[in-house]
Formats: sequence, structure tokens, C-alpha cells
Amino acid sequence: MKHLPSNKRIAVAGQVLRFSQSGQGSPTIVMLGGAGSALETWFKLFPEIEQLGTVITYDRPGVGGSARPREAQMGTTVILQLRALLREIEARPPFLLVGHSFGGLHANLFARVYPEETCGVLFLEATAPDDVLNMKRYRSALQRAVTGLLDRFSPQDPNDEVSNEAETVAEIAEAPAFPPIPITVLSGGKRLPRLMVSSAAQRERERNQEALVGLSPLGERVIAKGSAHFPQMSEPQLVLEALSKLIRRTQC
Repeated sequence: MKHLPSNKRIAVAGQVLRFSQSGQGSPTIVMLGGAGSALETWFKLFPEIEQLGTVITYDRPGVGGSARPREAQMGTTVILQLRALLREIEARPPFLLVGHSFGGLHANLFARVYPEETCGVLFLEATAPDDVLNMKRYRSALQRAVTGLLDRFSPQDPNDEVSNEAETVAEIAEAPAFPPIPITVLSGGKRLPRLMVSSAAQRERERNQEALVGLSPLGERVIAKGSAHFPQMSEPQLVLEALSKLIRRTQC
């Protein structure tokens, strides 16, 4: 992880957040990691991503070097904290959002609430609202057992973002329509063993990824054939190429 830029901590919106800011110029690329994923999960994209613009990475409350959440991390709370951070560090809009996994929900909501500040979104193996609503019914016996053990020995903080995922999905449903901005949905194409993910779950996931493409008339799809859920780790060059192409399609 030697290529990662140095990071700092800052108090914004009642929270202490760890962040990094590197690169220069437009666009301002804002990286939104998955649930529990610290900013180090982006390390394979550095330093090349810094050639594309100004890059902001950060840890949401309770993740990595950021303090535990002081209030329930519903989607609106998260995007207000993010916007406060961006303003405090004088990051210039418009923003190009990169939302991995659960961070895709926050990118989805941010673009709806602040369309004038958002010029594009890269949904990177991103969670769709219907994943939250429907995927639990497709859990395998192994997944249910693992979840049960985790809940027993490492119970979730009631303020964390996963504990409040239903509220976040409701907020997305109630928010304005997604703006007609360029988006790229980059999905992992590597099939996991059926013991972990059933065929029905795979089909549901595919439908939901296509639904993300349909959020905008300028939506495109990219399949990372050698990746499962972390293309930024297994195929970083493909992610960088998709991001570079997306930037060329935007008005950033």
C-alpha cells in the first residue's frame, strides 16, 4: 500500500473522519467504499488514478480510522457528512462518484439529492436498492450460518450503516429521480460457487445490476470477467480504464 497518499483526520458534522486528498484538477473523484471497507481498499488504483483528477478517499464513521458513529447512519446522514467533508477540505464540484458495494447506495442518493454537484457515477459492483430488499431470501444455508455466527459473536452497532440499510433504501425511493448523467455499471463476471451463491441469487443480482444501468439514459455496462466482488483489487487496470472513459463522457 506504499502508493497510497497520506491521510488526515478532520472533525465535520459532529464526526471525526479520516480522509485523503491527492491529484489535482478536474474532475473531483470521490471514492465511496463498501460497508466496513477502509480507504486502503483502493490502494491498487494508486498512483495512476491521480492522473485523472483530484481524488478524495475517506472512511465513513465506524470504519478504518474514523470515529464510531454518533448517530444512525442512514443514507441522508451519510451524504450530509460527505458533503460537509468536501466543503471543509475545499473540494470543488462537480463530483464524479465511485461507489463500491454498499457505497453504491450512497452514490445513488447523493446524485439524486445534489444533481447539480454530480457529473457522473461509476457503480463498482454496487449494491442496488433491490439487493437490500430481495437478496436475503436467496441466502444459502452457509450464508445464513455465517451471518448467525457474526451476529452472535460480533453484534452490529445499531448506528452503523448496515443496521440502517432499510431506511437508506426508503430514502432513495423518496428522493428525486436520478439525473440524466453518464454512469457506468462495472460488474464482476466471475461466478462464485453455488454453495455460496445460488443460481436464483445470481439472476436477481444480474437484474439489479441492469436496473442500475437504467437509472440514466446515459448508462453503460462493463463486465470484469476475472473479478467477483472486488474488481478494484483483481482488475485495477480495467477499473481505471472504465473510469477514464466515463470521465470523457461527462461534463466534469
